[in-house]
Amino acid sequence: MRRRPAPRSTGAVVVSAVLLMTTACSGPVSLDAPSVSGADARACRALLDALPAKVADVSRVESDDGAGYGAAWGDPAIELRCGVPMPDSFDRFAACENANGVDWYVPDSQQSGRPEDITMTTVGRATNVEVRIPAAYWPPVTAMVDLAPAVKRTLRAVKPCV
Repeated sequence: MRRRPAPRSTGAVVVSAVLLMTTACSGPVSLDAPSVSGADARACRALLDALPAKVADVSRVESDDGAGYGAAWGDPAIELRCGVPMPDSFDRFAACENANGVDWYVPDSQQSGRPEDITMTTVGRATNVEVRIPAAYWPPVTAMVDLAPAVKRTLRAVKPCV
């Protein structure tokens, strides 16, 4: 007697189709990276070339920086933009976090001690870098440590945060 093949699960087929459509439709991470020139452009290009393949244990993903200088890792994406101005909230009284020789400014409003999205900016470098880190990658110190070697190697230190 011939055995009949087992019926396929409709649910599994639907889930597979949705996953394929999501993967096929997702494109590069869109970054609003500033357009810079001269020494800043050279420094940002060197930084992008030196960035690690992984930050906070997630791999680099394709990004569209709109003719600026940016990079991204993971989903949700950790976003890096090079050549940004210092945040308006940064002043001589602002506190900095140091990770492996690189100073970072995180606004007081984002230092709650619990997982939340943060934006950190390098301090004391000739060219500033901003990194947006989704709460999923808490604590942000992992990203700070992972990015420090590339920042130190490519962005000239001018004045440490005090």
